[in-house]
Amino acid sequence: MTASPLTKRLFLTAELLLLGATVTAAVFLHSAAEWHPAVLVALLIVLAFLSETFSVELGDGTLSASTVVIVLAMGLQGPGPAAACGLAAVIISSTARRVTFSQWLINLATFAAVPFGGGLVVRAIARHFHLLQHGPSGSSLILGLVLLGVFAGTLVLNFVLIGLRTFVEEGRSLRRQLPDFMPLLPGEMAAGALASILAVAYRSDGLPALIAAIVVLLIFQHLTVALLRSEERAEQLQARSRQLVGLQLGVLRTLVRALELRDATSARHAAAVSAYATALGAELGCDEEELDVIRAAGLLHEIGKFTWPDRVLHAESVAPEDQAIIENHPQVGSILVGALDGYGPVADAILYHHERMDGRGYPAQLIGEEIPLASRILAVCSTYDAMSARHGYRSSMTPEEAIEELRVAARNGQLDPTLVDKFIELLGREGPEFAQEPDFEAELEFERRVQDMAEPPPVSPAARAPVALGRNLLSRARSRTPS
Repeated sequence: MTASPLTKRLFLTAELLLLGATVTAAVFLHSAAEWHPAVLVALLIVLAFLSETFSVELGDGTLSASTVVIVLAMGLQGPGPAAACGLAAVIISSTARRVTFSQWLINLATFAAVPFGGGLVVRAIARHFHLLQHGPSGSSLILGLVLLGVFAGTLVLNFVLIGLRTFVEEGRSLRRQLPDFMPLLPGEMAAGALASILAVAYRSDGLPALIAAIVVLLIFQHLTVALLRSEERAEQLQARSRQLVGLQLGVLRTLVRALELRDATSARHAAAVSAYATALGAELGCDEEELDVIRAAGLLHEIGKFTWPDRVLHAESVAPEDQAIIENHPQVGSILVGALDGYGPVADAILYHHERMDGRGYPAQLIGEEIPLASRILAVCSTYDAMSARHGYRSSMTPEEAIEELRVAARNGQLDPTLVDKFIELLGREGPEFAQEPDFEAELEFERRVQDMAEPPPVSPAARAPVALGRNLLSRARSRTPS
């Protein structure tokens, strides 16, 4: 539940007071030393602008080097320059996103107060332990550790400020927002660690070393942003591909289901043939890719019957004038399935599943092993299920009678004798009706097929994008707001 208008106004007033208090404190607590050397201050402010200019939105934050710049200002200069860098970053960020007044206010207050407070703490600790003077490398290392620790504290403060704003506007408690915050921590801490290392390098080797490191940092950010944007475009293209593939495969699934409305046995028969054929393919030692072709071809092998008129679909015997319609359905099915990218082998298996070993089949009168193995497997399994199935309006044989008919068909040149023998062995081991009650949707595995057909081959981890420098929690409220 969101807060009342009065609570929202009070919160905005508190944000305005926080911003005003930060600016006032910066005026009264500043020292001239923290703005020197002026070249370094100017460099950091310019970098804060540039970092946000080349930032990119990610799913869980914003990729930007401004975090590194702000932490550097906290450690090398002081609270005033840190707040200036924060404000420089937020002005670019909020302007680019065209945020509302309330979002402007929370961003300005957060970017000013959090870096300013962090800079005050770093300066107090460094003065107490005499870490500000250039001295032994050990003192520089301690300052780097102090800077990293203070930065971790500013992350918590930033989360609280942004979380309070989200609580007021959306009613989500800080505890419920914590899962959104936790994924950002690794990138943020990596950015803080990098800034601490750069601060140590500056104290040890001076401005040239820092400038060189920052140039490399900006180049790295530019390349990373370009790569991430390229990946985003690739993901969008992949999503469109998945939608297209889903539409195409969904059309075939719908045709099978529509055929089932006209012939109640169609989907069951398709699923049974697929299950029988896949088991027989495994028995023959087919690999996973070949089995997937066989499974898909079994499911879709009779899809061409969708074009048959009812007089043909429900006929007890085929009239001579309808024989051409019967013999054309493998070609129709092959054309429908072949429209799917990557389904060429499945289309071929469907096209030739009514060929005969003696060359008297259709549509191409292929002989023997000229017929694809998947088509020969479909022919055996489809014939057996059509004879032995106990469903539908047609009379059926017992499994024993169907097996004997398979042997006769093998002797007469219709079916592959070797495959018939293997199939009979399989039935003897698994049971003559082991695939009689399959589920069409389960056999189709629709979602898995869409994903496999739409997605590119997997990329090795070494070829993936480099690790981001930091997802800048300081630069934005959570993704539910455009700030």
